[in-house]
Amino acid sequence: MKGDYFMSESKKLYQAKAINTGGRNGESRLPDGSFSVRVSTPKEMGGKGQGSNPEQLFALGYSACFNSALEHIMGQQKISGKSKVYVTVDLVSDPVDNGFKLASEIQVAIEGHDLETVQDLADKAHAFCPYSKATKGNIDISVTAVAYEE
Repeated sequence: MKGDYFMSESKKLYQAKAINTGGRNGESRLPDGSFSVRVSTPKEMGGKGQGSNPEQLFALGYSACFNSALEHIMGQQKISGKSKVYVTVDLVSDPVDNGFKLASEIQVAIEGHDLETVQDLADKAHAFCPYSKATKGNIDISVTAVAYEE
């Protein structure tokens, strides 16, 4: 499997690989054995719901990536405070092909800052985040500032 699919002006900084067997009712794992997860169709979709599902895993990755982008922007602007990023991923019907597609809601909270400031930082993080760049124009995403709660 060759991994030279990125644009020529890009420099590969890191590469992650994963292996899945069984699709939504199987296992996903990293080749080095450091992480594996049982994958299961959610009960809401007629499955057993006895494991994680791809939407949950995507939400976990997106929230971590987005919060890192947010912290980067905060650092550039010399803004401090604890930050939290809540990502909701919805699997929705796609009337175009009668299949499925994703939609996502991102809520951003930063301790000690007003919603206008948080929204500005969240919008900048959304423009910077690799997950946001990858999904731009592909899935419906809303980014909203919310009050920080412990």
